[in-house]
Amino acid sequence: MRITLPRIGLGGAPLGNMFHPLSEETADATLKAAWDAGFRYYDVSPHYGAGLAEQRFGRLLSGKPRDEYVLSTKVGRLLQPASQPENAKPFVDELPNKRVPDYSADGARRSIEDSLERMGVDRLDVVFIHDVSEDQWGPQWKEYFQQAMNGAAKALTQLRDEGVIRGWGLGVNLVEPCRMALEQSDPNVFLLAGRYSLLEHDEALDTLFPTCQARGVGVVVGGPFNSGVLAGGDHYEYDQIPPQVAQRREQLKAVAERCGVDLRAAALHFCLANPVVASVIPGTANPERPKQYMEYFNTRIPSEFWQALKLEGLLREDAPVPT
Repeated sequence: MRITLPRIGLGGAPLGNMFHPLSEETADATLKAAWDAGFRYYDVSPHYGAGLAEQRFGRLLSGKPRDEYVLSTKVGRLLQPASQPENAKPFVDELPNKRVPDYSADGARRSIEDSLERMGVDRLDVVFIHDVSEDQWGPQWKEYFQQAMNGAAKALTQLRDEGVIRGWGLGVNLVEPCRMALEQSDPNVFLLAGRYSLLEHDEALDTLFPTCQARGVGVVVGGPFNSGVLAGGDHYEYDQIPPQVAQRREQLKAVAERCGVDLRAAALHFCLANPVVASVIPGTANPERPKQYMEYFNTRIPSEFWQALKLEGLLREDAPVPT
């Protein structure tokens, strides 16, 4: 059964010191700004800063009434104390913890317990099995995937059936694991980062979203700005922007400027127009951004913009757009 989530949430990766260090004061100010702007869905992971992001989210959320917000985190990597930070790309100045891959049922349960302790909260709403995908583990990824289907997925299904969590799914950057999970298990929702955006949406539209629609499985869109490229940033896929992506961004910007549209607002609304999408979760480490994101969310994008994108071949004819 598909679960209902707030339509916009805050992605937690930047608060794990993604790309650059972040002071505790700035982290706290960013999260306070998100709460004050009306954000009530927060997504985080032990992977983000090796526990750092969860600690920071906990400082905000542990003091808020638990029924007033939705919280998701991830399983698949257990954290063990280490003598020095791993600083696993793209994170820097992490907590001194070692990541240990563990997609077993017991590992998922332990990961949840650890996350609850780090954040100082008593329950999670949604749990995602994190990064069971080729971009993270290379050729070994299918071994981890099967471990997850035989272990973590079964544990999370049991927790959902017992009412301990509301739902579970995968949190990944690639479409293929989501398709496979639908064949082998019973997820409620996927967190799919960077694969459904103004820049890239073909594979999701063709191979995943129809099955999600038929099964009542929702999708949370992470990375709606594709690691920042659609928001004027310097990264795509957590790395440098390839020339062809930069060219497409410039084409999208030109149409947006001609139609008087902020491309960042359009990026959010494009994701939300698809009936499969339950929520979109842009991330930030800047206290000014949450209010801006909420303003984009509340902006209406003129139909002429979407028509122009389709006329110029920048958007497929069958891609859902806001009405």
